[in-house]
Amino acid sequence: MNFGQAIQALKEGKKVARAGWNGKGMWIVLMPSLKLPPHSTQEPGAKVNDRTAKHIGVDTPLDSQPYIAMWTASQQWQPGWLASQPDILSEDWQIVE
Repeated sequence: MNFGQAIQALKEGKKVARAGWNGKGMWIVLMPSLKLPPHSTQEPGAKVNDRTAKHIGVDTPLDSQPYIAMWTASQQWQPGWLASQPDILSEDWQIVE
């Protein structure tokens, strides 16, 4: 697949990777937008965690925009992955099952 097809696969909720990446087990995924009530809410369920509230404030709801994240070869979550020029121009993108 080319990069455009890889982006389309991400939008369909699939994981993708390049065959040419050196690290084993690496892939990227599109994280959708996320809205959470503030850390200070008394409502049950998910809410802004204390780590995020430290920066945005305990009374501020979270409005997170979509982003691409990578699962790295060292099995770490890396939010905010950016494509390099070789990534953009390559034709070796594939869907990861």
